[in-house]
Amino acid sequence: MAEPFKNLIDAAAVQAIAHHLQRAWPAFDAPGFGALALQGLDALELKARVLQVARALVAHLPADADRACGMLEASLGPPGEGDDLQGLRTSAAGLAGWPVWPLTEAVALLAAASAPERGLLALQAMTQRLTAEFAIRPFFVHHPATTFRTVGTWLAHPSAHVRRLVSEGSRPRLPWGLRLQALVADPSPTLPWLQVLQDDPSAYVRRSVANHLNDIAKDHPALVADWLATHLPGASAERAALLRHASRGLVKAGDAVVLAAWGLGAAFRGRVALAVAPAALAMGDVLAITLDLQSTASTPQRLAIDYAVHHVKAGGHTTPKVFKGWVIELAPGAHRQLVKRHAIKVITTRRYHPGAHAVDVRINGQVLAEAGFMLLA
Repeated sequence: MAEPFKNLIDAAAVQAIAHHLQRAWPAFDAPGFGALALQGLDALELKARVLQVARALVAHLPADADRACGMLEASLGPPGEGDDLQGLRTSAAGLAGWPVWPLTEAVALLAAASAPERGLLALQAMTQRLTAEFAIRPFFVHHPATTFRTVGTWLAHPSAHVRRLVSEGSRPRLPWGLRLQALVADPSPTLPWLQVLQDDPSAYVRRSVANHLNDIAKDHPALVADWLATHLPGASAERAALLRHASRGLVKAGDAVVLAAWGLGAAFRGRVALAVAPAALAMGDVLAITLDLQSTASTPQRLAIDYAVHHVKAGGHTTPKVFKGWVIELAPGAHRQLVKRHAIKVITTRRYHPGAHAVDVRINGQVLAEAGFMLLA
């Protein structure tokens, strides 16, 4: 069985933090910090563990943000190189990898409200050893002008991890992160950054830009559709891949403008048959979704095919969840059968309820066939 994700922050991580902080600042109360950080830690999930260790750090560091940030910086190991931080580990040289996460949150607690420029300098260093994408977000809330001014200077930073932080740290709807409501309402302040970073040499940075644009599309679909119309023509292969990933939510939603931009705007010409099996199943079973397409067109058709499962909610009504299917080119007069195996399993983001569920198929944004199954109690 895989090690629980929460164990990335465990007693060994706390011990490493204590050791390297005491190395940087001999007066650091390592035993006191360790006792406070470890109190009830095993019962906590990952993010709660991070915050508990961060609060223990704040309790044992100087109240002066400049001194405290300097000590945290001095505990760090060498920065990561290239795009990948996965192999970066804490060593005799200092902290790197997962133990850095509580340090970033300690910086947010110490400096986001009272010393933003000093805190941002510390996060710039720390993000090169893990990521500061969560800890930087309170800075945008408490001191937006200072934060936008400072972060904007990082666009040309030699580290891809710092450049990625420009985009990832300012995403309006970063999963697990504080939602930046001002940017949810008006994402325009970050658009000049995204325009620069969409052609960054690092795939790591470009992936963040794609996810940032996908965030924006949830609240401002027309803005991202316009972005696609402006930046897709003549795009490099790398930028085109970024824009495809950025517009994935709008493609699944059947946005006509975005579908047309990808050559997927034409209605399907042909016949569609959809079947699901078994007709009744229980949690843990797999639903087979079979789609038969018969073209009646005299020219090839490029098709984006997604499917939606209409899940029963607690009140008895249903809501659709769209899943990615296939993108194909169907030859004139051709027949094609497509099969997808869809697992009905427990996940943390969805609660299943028994009853009649529907499945529909969407081709180039249009719902063209529907079938159903019964989920048993």
